[in-house]
Amino acid sequence: MSLLPHRLFLLVPPWLLDPDARDFINRVEAADGDALENGVKIAYSNFIRGCKADGIWNAIKASCILAGARTLSGALVPLVGTAPTNLNFVSGDYNRRTGLVGNGSTKYLDSNRNSNADPQNSRHIALYSSTQATTPQYYIGAGQTQAGSSLISRSDGTQSLVRLASNSTTTGSALTNGLNAISRINSSTISVRNNGNTINYANTSATPLSLNLFIFGSNDSGLNSPTSARFAFYSIGEFLDLALLDARVTDLINAIAGAI
Repeated sequence: MSLLPHRLFLLVPPWLLDPDARDFINRVEAADGDALENGVKIAYSNFIRGCKADGIWNAIKASCILAGARTLSGALVPLVGTAPTNLNFVSGDYNRRTGLVGNGSTKYLDSNRNSNADPQNSRHIALYSSTQATTPQYYIGAGQTQAGSSLISRSDGTQSLVRLASNSTTTGSALTNGLNAISRINSSTISVRNNGNTINYANTSATPLSLNLFIFGSNDSGLNSPTSARFAFYSIGEFLDLALLDARVTDLINAIAGAI
């Protein structure tokens, strides 16, 4: 039986989609070897269009939507920037609705974005978490305790430890499902967002380390304390409003789950 009617149903009129979304969808579908559902395509497009309307799109320099694609290969197609290098993830680690899960030992992504690629005093790192780790682990990072490190890590069930091209570590509230992110406003202040709240902390900047940022662990000249958490999105780049990013990413992940 011909699949032509099914294919026609999956087509979305090009004028409905943002031009950058059309390019991204074409690349995801090529990696998947199959078309995406209308709802997933529209979710991608609405996210990109919304970020542009909010004025945060150009600050995103390296990013993957780790949800929506039909395959792990499709999920690792970059929304922006260079594709990450997959270290040991397999197709069974990927869920189209909730993202990619680590194993707390060997699995991580090299973002291929150097921590020194963004301005020292204008930068962000962000993850959308679907499930949390249960022990102290790094979620994203370059470095550990040395000056210039950038990272988000789970300390315990009540607090997190964060740095962003920092001279010291800031203790924040516990990591939660949803967006966990940091943005550096200037040389003396960082904004930390989780559980739908943004808190500003005094935190002096330092020259960023020349290390690629890892996802699902930290790059301390090698993988350090990888996580067993599950992530559906990550972003690296210049300063942006974390509340705006949170709203867009949350809508994106909810729309993908509803479309599949």
